[in-house]
Amino acid sequence: MRTLASVLMTSLDGFHEGSNHELDWHNVDGEFHDFALQQLDAADTLVFGRVTYQMMASYWSTEAAAANDPLVAAKMNEMPKVVVSSTLPSADWAGTTVVSGDLAKAMVDLKSRTGGELLVLGSARLTASLAESGLLDELRVMVNPLVLGRGSSLMHSVGNRLRLDLLRTRIFDSGNVLLTYRP
Repeated sequence: MRTLASVLMTSLDGFHEGSNHELDWHNVDGEFHDFALQQLDAADTLVFGRVTYQMMASYWSTEAAAANDPLVAAKMNEMPKVVVSSTLPSADWAGTTVVSGDLAKAMVDLKSRTGGELLVLGSARLTASLAESGLLDELRVMVNPLVLGRGSSLMHSVGNRLRLDLLRTRIFDSGNVLLTYRP
């Protein structure tokens, strides 16, 4: 069975986005870029919630993305993608399938297919839902060394306590800390 993992960025005070949905605070450098490429290399399908999908598609499918970061852009554009949404009627980004309806059934089906890792990028609400339903195999949280003061909590949509087992940690030279958990 395939592994379903999620990678999320958070501030030290637990926000995945600022109070106006801004993401300009992400602590990204060469080491982070290498980490991002490793994540994409280990996966064979990307999974997004609608909001993150629309944000990613609007950037990674552009000529500017290809010019600024050709390796990541190529991977993002070539990989199969799944967007989970009850409101998005279709998806124009190459290789994208829209999944609506029973999320658990769709994810169990995806996990049972032959292939590599399924990787959720961003998509905090989707990640919380997958974790609560027992479908998420790994939660990778990149803690950035800054305090936002306010914003959207990383797991604000979790309705119940969620126990996590720490699998590993990684400290980046930038001060970012990657915490990898198994729900």
